[in-house]
Amino acid sequence: MDGLKTSDFWYDLPEELIAQTPAEPRDSSRLLVYDGGRDEVTHAHFRDLPDFLRAGDLLVINNTKVIPARIFAHMDGRETVFEILLLRRKDYTRWECIMRPARKAKKGSVLKVSDELTAEVEEVGDYGVRTVKFAFDGVFEDILDRVGNMPLPPYIHEKLADKTRYNTVYSKTDGSAAAPTAGLHFKPELMDRVREKGAEFVEVLLHIGLGTFRPVKAENVAEHEMHSEYFELTPAAADKINAAKREGRRVIAVGTTAVRVLESTAAEDGSVRAQTGETSIFIYPPYKFGCVDALITNFHLPESTLIMLVSALIGREKTLELYNLAVKERYRFFSFGDSCFFVPAGKTGAREEKCALK
Repeated sequence: MDGLKTSDFWYDLPEELIAQTPAEPRDSSRLLVYDGGRDEVTHAHFRDLPDFLRAGDLLVINNTKVIPARIFAHMDGRETVFEILLLRRKDYTRWECIMRPARKAKKGSVLKVSDELTAEVEEVGDYGVRTVKFAFDGVFEDILDRVGNMPLPPYIHEKLADKTRYNTVYSKTDGSAAAPTAGLHFKPELMDRVREKGAEFVEVLLHIGLGTFRPVKAENVAEHEMHSEYFELTPAAADKINAAKREGRRVIAVGTTAVRVLESTAAEDGSVRAQTGETSIFIYPPYKFGCVDALITNFHLPESTLIMLVSALIGREKTLELYNLAVKERYRFFSFGDSCFFVPAGKTGAREEKCALK
């Protein structure tokens, strides 16, 4: 496993299976359930999720909120239009961004976004990353709301009619350049049904930036360098998670970003500690999970760090087998696509007979 190649995580995906619009209503998306203990697959819908949960399950959700982080600018007297994707705020006026076309965004370049906002390139990094200092009069967030666009992935070509559909119903804290898409399927009513089942939710925070969606360029997986992202795990959340682990209840991560928070703070005994900071954790096979028992997630891009994380949980061959099955069954893929609930072998434990998995 130490010699894994990036190409080992490739699968063929017909372009027409890349979802261009979100499902309506949110919980009408399909759900592929894999029970590793039985090596069984069930095809359902996300609204059926409570049927696959049991009393005591703890679902960990990422409450980050996507901002209108894509803006466009130009240099005075020049025709080139620059796309600026805000990744992370460094202070009141400075942001880490991705800029395109990057080769023309040189240090010292001054770009005009609108009459109330200009941007100066202060630092130049790899992969189009730039540190930009903004000049503006007024409140930056208000200006951004007027001039910014929701940062939909490049494989989505249709305009989003409702901006709120690229945020979860439980989003709270501004700061993400992309949505924690596994949570897009939840409606408030479905969350209530999960609680009626006897399961509960706990919130963590990870602002999604370059670390999550930066492509893997290295031929050898181990040589890929993850970009860091800001996260928070509060004492109250850590207490809930640790209580679940002590009591033998399942900790179910909703999305790969929740996984990264939990595993960044996990000890060998599976407990977590409250922490605020940056994480650049890169999870790929072989990896021994400390806290996470199961995962709710979408279908991810070939050769991405996200499909590598899933492969670490349920195995690379099984992941590709399930993805190929999803292609055959015409599931919808990526950000606005369908969902999966993966329970790896050995994680159902002594209470397996009480599990509602079919």
